Amino acid sequence: MIRSCRVVALGVFLLGIGLASGLHAGDFDGAPGAGAVERGAYLLNAGGCRACHTDRAGGGTPLAGGRALGSPYGVFYSPNITPDPKFGIGRWSDENFIDALRHGRSPQGRTYYPAFPYTSYTRLSDRDILDIKAYLFSVPPVAAENRAHDLRFPFSWRFSLYPWRWFFFNDGPMTPDAALPSTVARGAYLVQALGHCAECHTPRNLVGGLKAARPLAGTRYGPGGAVVPNITPDSETGIGEWSASDLVFFFRTGLKPDGDDVTGEMREAIEDGLQHLSNEDLGAIAAYLLQLEPIHNPVRHRAKPAPAHSYDEW
Repeated sequence: MIRSCRVVALGVFLLGIGLASGLHAGDFDGAPGAGAVERGAYLLNAGGCRACHTDRAGGGTPLAGGRALGSPYGVFYSPNITPDPKFGIGRWSDENFIDALRHGRSPQGRTYYPAFPYTSYTRLSDRDILDIKAYLFSVPPVAAENRAHDLRFPFSWRFSLYPWRWFFFNDGPMTPDAALPSTVARGAYLVQALGHCAECHTPRNLVGGLKAARPLAGTRYGPGGAVVPNITPDSETGIGEWSASDLVFFFRTGLKPDGDDVTGEMREAIEDGLQHLSNEDLGAIAAYLLQLEPIHNPVRHRAKPAPAHSYDEW
């Protein structure tokens, strides 16, 4: 009975969001704004690009890179994505930018490590990719040199990525599921592609591939060794007791239904991204998450720090 009431309530919520936003079937990409730069600024927020590409700890300039990203393989340093012609992306063509986000390849043909979440960004439409590029080319160039990754052997050998990509990377833009309401389809696009939520919230296997059978079910070994919660609608271990309005309020403020304030990287994801999105898009994300299949996965804090090589099967 409780579950049936929630389904009805979610249906009413979806109808309200759909009417407010004017969404229609098949219109699941794009962003508010009259021009490419304005749309790109919105999409960049939705993608969380500012948080990863800014070295706040080191006093770095926004989007000039240099942030240290810890992993079981060593430390990755985010690159400069301002339009500086020497150290940034100022010489990149539209094709270069699409190739980077869709296929994980640099203009020189080098394969990117998936610490850059092109494994999710590959689902973006060409329109959204080029709008993001338009915004990045509108910001002031910063002559900040990129820092080399500090990786352990054999991960420091870039050719080790080829078998990994063969097993775990499927490139190509996302197409909407015709069976989903347009609002849920929009939410799926924001979660799976732009927001790349699975990159943090889905557990990984020993070689870093996402566990497809447990999408968004949380992990004890998230980025930098952080514990990342289950965001499927499981009533005991996930967000099953949260309402759509609870989620929208959380995305806007960082406050959970019990009054606790979120910290760490999720706080950054909210301040640099989610809180800048429209109510319609935040509602679409909530609608998508709440209609997922619940996965029971009790993610608890570890008594000891995670071993450097650990992933979820340990």
